[in-house]
Amino acid sequence: MPNMKEEHKYRKLISAKGLVRSVIIEKETDILLLADRSLTQLAHKSLQKVRTQLEEYIKKDPKFETTFSPHRISLFSPPIIRKMAKAAKRTKVGPMAAVAGAIAEEVGLELTKYSGEVIVENGGDIFLKIKKPRKIGIYAGKSPFSENIAIEIKPEETPLGICTSSGTVGHSVSFGAADAVVVTSKSTALADAAATAIGNVVKDIKTIQDGLDLAKSIKGLYGVLIIKGNNIGAYGNLEIVPI
Repeated sequence: MPNMKEEHKYRKLISAKGLVRSVIIEKETDILLLADRSLTQLAHKSLQKVRTQLEEYIKKDPKFETTFSPHRISLFSPPIIRKMAKAAKRTKVGPMAAVAGAIAEEVGLELTKYSGEVIVENGGDIFLKIKKPRKIGIYAGKSPFSENIAIEIKPEETPLGICTSSGTVGHSVSFGAADAVVVTSKSTALADAAATAIGNVVKDIKTIQDGLDLAKSIKGLYGVLIIKGNNIGAYGNLEIVPI
């Protein structure tokens, strides 16, 4: 997840012509919302609901928040907890690696009831439901690819999650050194967890292939893009275009 300055820079790379843009903040969560019309109040209410579910569960099960490994959850956990735990199990990381994507997805799905197009960005992790092709620019720190390439998403591919992890940008925990790992999946929570897992194994240009091999082993991913300095690796269904 980028720091605040970098996060706002990243937000400028989302092509959103014709959509109403707003920012919703609830405690530590700061999301960008793009929709056919202003949905600020509905989005805030949805975000509060999701965060409350998450916070109440963590009070009962503190290890859920701190573990770096998949975690067994209560049978009657709320939807966001189940999504995070499922994503963690599939990618072999801790459930909090999926939190930003899961929040974006939960809020985004709720708002699709009120708008034909919805884009929810939460710390570089994005949920999209769109009616026309949209470009999502890639921010990769000091890499020459940063802010020069984008992933184009078509309406028929959505709803879709597109999530980014970095070992060189921002303050999120990563055990790797990739400038950017971008993952797309029908599950935004899974895309988020997978971006973390793949980013953890990319230490240098020699391990880009290790990241791609791991991506191939994770069921449910659509496409993966790995950027390290002047080098790039890709797998799956991605349309990479210039900005």
